[in-house]
Amino acid sequence: MSSLLTRDEYQNLADSLPLPTNAVIDGKARAAQSGDTFETINPATGQVIARIASCGEADVDLAVEKARLAFESGAWSRAHPSERKRVLRRLVKLMERNIHELAVLETLESGKPIYDVSTIDIPEALHCLEWHAEATDKLYGQTSPSGDDVVSLIVRQPLGVVACVLPWNFPILMLAWKIGPALATGNSVIVKPAEQTNMSTLRIAELTHEAGLPPGVLQVVTGPGETTGKALGLHADIDMVAFTGSTDVGRKFLEYSARSNLKRIVLECGGKNPCIVLDDAENLDVVAQHVTQAVFWNMGENCSSNSRLIVHEKIKDRLVETVLHKLREWPLGEPLDPGNRLGAIVSKEQFDRIMGYIKKGRSEGAKVVTGGNAHKHGKGYFIEPTVFDDVTPQMTIAREEIFGPVLSVIKVASADEAVRVANDTQYGLAASIFTANLGKAHRIARDIRAGTVTINCYGEGDISTPFGGFKLSGFGGRDKSLHAHDQYTELKTIWADISDPRVSRAVD
Repeated sequence: MSSLLTRDEYQNLADSLPLPTNAVIDGKARAAQSGDTFETINPATGQVIARIASCGEADVDLAVEKARLAFESGAWSRAHPSERKRVLRRLVKLMERNIHELAVLETLESGKPIYDVSTIDIPEALHCLEWHAEATDKLYGQTSPSGDDVVSLIVRQPLGVVACVLPWNFPILMLAWKIGPALATGNSVIVKPAEQTNMSTLRIAELTHEAGLPPGVLQVVTGPGETTGKALGLHADIDMVAFTGSTDVGRKFLEYSARSNLKRIVLECGGKNPCIVLDDAENLDVVAQHVTQAVFWNMGENCSSNSRLIVHEKIKDRLVETVLHKLREWPLGEPLDPGNRLGAIVSKEQFDRIMGYIKKGRSEGAKVVTGGNAHKHGKGYFIEPTVFDDVTPQMTIAREEIFGPVLSVIKVASADEAVRVANDTQYGLAASIFTANLGKAHRIARDIRAGTVTINCYGEGDISTPFGGFKLSGFGGRDKSLHAHDQYTELKTIWADISDPRVSRAVD
């Protein structure tokens, strides 16, 4: 893996990179058939980077047609699993060789610190793709215990044409989470990146063809959700949509499925995740380190962000003070500078949304103990890391997903109260618990309604553990782990009667 470059080296690369702007359909870069485009903005400067093809229904129809032809040809869907593994591993190698280019493309569009993209997002994406590639030729079918007169095979077959609709907060990593299992199981995949972050996905699509993926097996259609995304959701020849994003948009894909062909829908949606810290938690310095990482990583633009700190009243003030001390380790500024840990908010729309929540928190009586303001850095969209104290569970900032660098501190008097507050939400994606009592931690982990619960740490597990949520945080399946392979396949029973016709058997 390549080491970090300097800020000037990244800037020189940004100034010289060819920018991918066209959709990728049937192995070729194509403008939208209408000729329409839309602007992609650098959120660190507010300036237009390029104009991206705005695909409409005709472009989606063409991509689906090519995807179906590729699937039916068997060039990928019926390829030997070891061949699919070989191609996916070659893609990983090509991405490694182009890591600096991919990191710059992602940082330019998303505002993410290039430190995170280079040291977390891309390495984890590569590990994800390689892990699913290696699983390709190691998953077995089953037989049922149906007696000696039958051979009953239970086999998995690829679904067919799968649409993967990505969020803007982790473009490369979420791409890997989707296409890793979808391609490993033999599907043809159409990817729609978020409108704000297209270029890294387009570049990776180019690399997949260099790696040997047949034309039509992985395609990228770019455009707004209300046109391009809707066309995918309503298309009668798409067998599945895998979506990561807001709960409101996730609901729309369920509606699109009901209105079209009842395609399979897998949703990973929002979260308002709790971090419970009990009065017996050990080493508040370490706890504070996890708390700050959980809420300020990626500027809080993270569905698994622990944005609610539910802390016992006996240690609340000490923990808040320690969190404020840890914030000194999170410099905010130019995303292409690898010395910065906080970058720009992805768009003016999201910037305004976050600032609106900060205003709402103040008006409802919460106390800002740090931050709370826009950070002046040129014409970019920067917000100071913000901590609210004296938050009650009924306040807006404690109930709605802000998706920004905002932490709400809620004081409780007992573990039972902490669990009640933690579960008092429409979401259920992730949670963390800090306590020295391991038995208590496991009891609380069972009681919390969330898909991932971490004990004495913040995290999302690893590639071998499923990721997804309860309630409004998820629907239909999980990302990561072998469970993801199941959701991109159909389960089929093949029943063969092998009884000896010469032997008569009594029937009860």
